[in-house]
Amino acid sequence: MKPINILLVDDHAIVREGYRALLNRQEGFNIVAEAESGEKAYALYKQLDPDLVLLDLSLPGKGGIATLIQIRQFDPGARILIFSMHQNPGVAKKTIEAGARGYVTKSSDPNVLVDAVQDVMSGRLAMSEDIIRGLALENISGEKSILSDLTTREFEILRMLVEGKTKSDIADTLCISIKTVSNSHYLIKSKLNVKTDIELIHTAIQAGVIMAPEL
Repeated sequence: MKPINILLVDDHAIVREGYRALLNRQEGFNIVAEAESGEKAYALYKQLDPDLVLLDLSLPGKGGIATLIQIRQFDPGARILIFSMHQNPGVAKKTIEAGARGYVTKSSDPNVLVDAVQDVMSGRLAMSEDIIRGLALENISGEKSILSDLTTREFEILRMLVEGKTKSDIADTLCISIKTVSNSHYLIKSKLNVKTDIELIHTAIQAGVIMAPEL
């Protein structure tokens, strides 16, 4: 069988080492390259044309969703599997809307990731059980995620804003104008029904966009 060539994208070298060891032990899996940033991931994707990208969301600079969108714009058929610490189903939904073929949380059993790679390569949508349960509970309760009204672009701008990026930095990273960032900032606050940036940060923590700071 032809090996599954995988591009591994995570900003922590120790984390990449663990995933590399796990995946390289699987018959037919081959880590062809690693990247610690979205910019490098995009360059390596264009250069190597891997079969699958295993992509973390919490990347410095161009975040995971922006990287996902950029790769999918270059190659609409790209198979991208998100592997993230974020357990909020609303975050998972945003990545699927942006074109990801699967979403697995890092708290999952290692075999879940292995199975997810195989599912994505077989054309199936792959999700870890905790995300499936979260989405099911949302559907049963009828309650929408507070992120549901945001576009994928707005979600990525929200992530960068609450991580402390300036509007100029966001514009440069996402290749958009500062005016577009400012307009998006206003729309995000309106959609999330918040008036201040402090409220925006609290809402982002509540939604699982960023982790609460440790005291």
